[in-house]
Amino acid sequence: MRLPAALAPLRHTLFRLLWGANVVVSLGVWMQSTSAGWLMTSLSPDALMVSLVQAATIVPVFLFALPAGAIADIVDRRTLILGTQSWMLAAAVLLTMLTWAHATTAWTLLALTFAIGAGSAMNNPAWGSVMAESVPRRDLVQAIALNGVGFNIARAVGPALAGFLLLAGGPALTFGLNAASYLAVIGVLLTWRRRRHADGLPREHFLSAIKAGTRFVRHTPPMRAAIWRATVYFAPGAAPWAMLPLVVREQLQEGAGIYGVLLGLMGVGGVTAGLILPQLRMRFSRSNLVLFASLLSYGGMAVLGVSRHWMVAGLGMLMFGLGWVTTASITQGAAQMAAPSWVRARALAIYQLSFNFALAMGTFFWGWLGTQVGLTTSMLSASVVGSVLAVAARGISIDAADISFSSDAAVMPSVEAVAPELAPTLAAARGRVLESQHYRIAPGSKDEFLRAMVDVRGARARGGAVQWHLGEDIHAPEHWVELWWVETWTDHLREAGRLSESDRAALARAMAFHVKGDLPATRRFLSINPQRPPVV
Repeated sequence: MRLPAALAPLRHTLFRLLWGANVVVSLGVWMQSTSAGWLMTSLSPDALMVSLVQAATIVPVFLFALPAGAIADIVDRRTLILGTQSWMLAAAVLLTMLTWAHATTAWTLLALTFAIGAGSAMNNPAWGSVMAESVPRRDLVQAIALNGVGFNIARAVGPALAGFLLLAGGPALTFGLNAASYLAVIGVLLTWRRRRHADGLPREHFLSAIKAGTRFVRHTPPMRAAIWRATVYFAPGAAPWAMLPLVVREQLQEGAGIYGVLLGLMGVGGVTAGLILPQLRMRFSRSNLVLFASLLSYGGMAVLGVSRHWMVAGLGMLMFGLGWVTTASITQGAAQMAAPSWVRARALAIYQLSFNFALAMGTFFWGWLGTQVGLTTSMLSASVVGSVLAVAARGISIDAADISFSSDAAVMPSVEAVAPELAPTLAAARGRVLESQHYRIAPGSKDEFLRAMVDVRGARARGGAVQWHLGEDIHAPEHWVELWWVETWTDHLREAGRLSESDRAALARAMAFHVKGDLPATRRFLSINPQRPPVV
């Protein structure tokens, strides 16, 4: 039986198991988040303190996302996820015990919420990379959207269920169920035997891995575009998370049950968005979808801001959920599609770092503004600011086109063998390696050659170059030399494996400008300190 396009990733067994476990954990997370926010309104009924509960789950991402991404690309991702899930299980159990004993204070709640958030921050880059491994590339975007569907199924059920559980057993019961949910992911991972792909090279060093990841993102336009569009959306979109508990309690004059229902309606909007996303992607570009979805979200926020009845607020949250999941799925999908496997966790970590920083700052700001000018004015202000930013950012395209290249168009230079007497030195060397490529260009091709070298610069940087220069011979203007440095010899050996098809196409286009005879050799030089020459 052929599955509908929206459910196509579920035909892959590993994805199906991971997706199911993730739904269970998401259900627990939403019950915990709903209960924590509501508990804080009892411990410290202040808009800023309530907003700090949401911030405590976001700030750890800002602190730990990039190191977590580097670690996830260096060590076995399955092992890392098992460790992070166990950490969150321990923190959730402690929060449950303290709450059951009525020993939880406002600051204890924030501290343990922060601890769970730290585990999530360390988990997410590895988790996103593993999910990308579990489906072929053609199903990746819809797999991300389906993750959003699962998350929002949990969002639809979790808060409403938490509302009833808060009435039946108090926050301790929901915190305990959240702790139990982590066992689902741990169980799936314990049964999965992930195949590791060894490349025969030493592991990257931690700091070098972080630098390589940031260079890749900085020199990859589709990745930068995805980050900018997400950041512009999530900063004003943080307002409902900062103020919804107080909107329910003070503006709507309702209790925990309605709070859960409103979050559930947002989840319904998110599930609907995930199911219709394949049809929307066939009709609209990614950039336009993000624009429309953003405006829908901000319209929902405006409705929520002016509502005085829970049904009107529910309509606003439904609109907000539709826009939220659509925008998040498309921007994250664009980021994942732009990142090859060797750097995927680091690139996703930077993406998550960026939009979570926007969420954290937005949560702080809109929560603070709510205490100064009132909830309605603050929510309407966020809606207006978000709409203006969405329109202003529409020119930042995330519709990156694939570059096709035939291998017959040009011949790539071969790599020269290392001199035998230098092999031991290179294996242990830590100094930078200088590489050079010579070109002889026809006089009339200079302008086109220089335009091609712009793409070459990006390809070298994504491959590991820390510096890059292009020089013209003052005695022979047709002669050009390209120079670039990588941090170590091991980084040079990784260069070829880091090049995407688009990067190889860019290098081949530049090489096609070379004329007169054989292709020039690529030369490599090891940086040597003359004060302390290496022992050969």
